Formats: sequence, C-alpha cells, structure tokens
Amino acid sequence: MHIAILSKGPANYSTKRLKEEALSRGHKVSVINYAKCYVTLERGRPVVNYKGEEVKDIDVIIPRVAATLTRYGSAIVRQFEMQNVPTVTSSIAIVRSRDKLRSMQLLAKAGIGIPKTVFARETADFEGVLEQVGGAPVIIKVARGTHGNGVVLAETRKAALAVMQAFYVEEVNFLVQEYVAESAGVDIRVFVVNGKVVASMVRQSLDDDFRSNLHQGGTGLPVKLTDEERKTAQKAAKAMGLSVCGVDMMRSEKGPLVLEVNSSPGFSIERVTGRNVAAPIIDYAEMIIKAGRRKDKVGA
Repeated sequence: MHIAILSKGPANYSTKRLKEEALSRGHKVSVINYAKCYVTLERGRPVVNYKGEEVKDIDVIIPRVAATLTRYGSAIVRQFEMQNVPTVTSSIAIVRSRDKLRSMQLLAKAGIGIPKTVFARETADFEGVLEQVGGAPVIIKVARGTHGNGVVLAETRKAALAVMQAFYVEEVNFLVQEYVAESAGVDIRVFVVNGKVVASMVRQSLDDDFRSNLHQGGTGLPVKLTDEERKTAQKAAKAMGLSVCGVDMMRSEKGPLVLEVNSSPGFSIERVTGRNVAAPIIDYAEMIIKAGRRKDKVGA
C-alpha cells in the first residue's frame, strides 16, 4: 500500500517514526511537504502537484499539519479528499481543532468538563467578563495559538483588565478562562487513536510558569489515568471528530477538565512512556484503506 505522510519536516521525530513503522510492514511511503504542494482545480478533476509532478496512486494520507499552516494544509488535505483518498484526519477536523472557541463549544455541547470560559472581542464590559469566570486570577488566551503561545496568566484584577483592554484595542478575539489553582503548571496529555487511549503522560513546568507544555520547557512523566480521565479523553476525541489526537486535560476538584484537543500531537510521549504510538496510527491507516472514506459525524 502507498502511504503519504503530509509533513513540513521530514526529519522530525513523529514523521520518521510513522515512516519507520509503515516501511517495517512493507508499505511504500512518501513524505510530502504539503506547504510546497499546489492544487489544480477544474471540473471533475482535482489534482495535487508536488515538485512539478501530479501526486497520484496514494492509498491513504496521514496529515501532520502545523498550526501556523492550518488553512493551507487543510486545503491540501481537502484536495486529496476530493480525489476520494482516505485520510487519517479529515480536513474539517483539523480546522475545527485549531479554533479554540469552536473546540470549547463542541466539548461543552458534548457534556465534557472544561474550564469555565468566556469568549469576547469588542466588548468593553471587562468587569462582567471577569465576574463570569469567578474573578482574578484568570487565564487569557488569543483564540488561535499553539505550544502555549498567546496565553497569559493575569494574577490580579488590574492585570486582567489591562490584558483585555490591549486585546480590545487591537481587535483580537480572546478567551478568558477560570484559573484552576490545584492544577497550576501541571496537565495530562492523552494520546488517542481510533477511540482508544494508547499512551498518557503528566507534564510539569520546570519553574513557576503556569504552562506545562513541553515546548515551554516542561517535563513529562508516564501517568496512570483514572477511569473517568480515560473516558473523558475518548469522549473528547469523539466530540471533535478526531481519530488521532492528543487530549490535554487537568485534574481539578470538579474532575478532569479538557483544555485542548490537538489534531497533530507530537510523539515526545513515546520517549516519555516507552509506548509505541506510531503503530496504532498505521494500524488505523491500514483499516481505513480497506473500509474507505468515513463521513465526518460532527458536522460543525
């Protein structure tokens, strides 16, 4: 079978691991830099071009789309979908996962625990926004961001008002979330493939940073999930329509609260836990080649 990994970084660990796993099973593998692809559109014949040639005879794609290239990367995935090429992650699910507000809306609708969140843009009712989430300290995020960037901890009312005022002036969409003190600087990453938890780790900041993301200098350790945490991760993946994802959650007095569902999770969890997460992804790719393209059931 011919598997195409859509990745901007062929030397990156996750891409290499997926390629290794697929090759070990006798599959043909192409690593395609989706940022360098271009599409040709005409009636009844969608085409993806790469390095001056039409990309053909692909049995399944595994998208690894960077957050900074969501719109372009998802468009390339959509072009393959128009050719009826099965994909491990659908284009609409990629776009959905990268919109923080859309994600929170879908998770809340599905009855999944999330931090209390207010979304705003041009409102000047900053005091009202603060009151909705229980007052300072609060977490303030830009609506689109990744690796912990665009996230601010406002420890006082004055600081929170100043940050919101700055976003208001710049006309930036932002989210304000309640601060969960008992989980500051700590969260859990759960890797889910085809509805099953394949690995999990706890991430801890190395200093006083409230963000535990490994890209911000955090450290990871294997962790055993509770039944509630496992079910929450599975439910979150389903709510987002993602067959491969990393679910980030924190432990609170109210139970697990989902922070984000990542449609292109890194594979550092392999090094932390010793679990092979590439294998179940290739298993899933093999399965959908046989089953054909699946309809996205979220519809939002």
